Amino acid sequence: MPIYEYHCDACNKDFEELVFGDAAPACPHCGATATRKLMSCCAFAAGGGDGEMSMPSSSGGSGGCAGCSGGNCASCGR
Repeated sequence: MPIYEYHCDACNKDFEELVFGDAAPACPHCGATATRKLMSCCAFAAGGGDGEMSMPSSSGGSGGCAGCSGGNCASCGR
């Protein structure tokens, strides 16, 4: 069961939701059902030659981890 990112057209907020099936979820902020699925960025871990794992850093100045754009991220909490 994947976690998808959605955007609410009613209150203009983004949120993540664990999805069971194809139904679009209601917005947890305002309850509207006018939501649409967003394209998500993937985060990955790169293994170094010595076996140490490292996460790539975000090149944007907005903060957050490499897998988000600095807004409502379940991985880094930003």
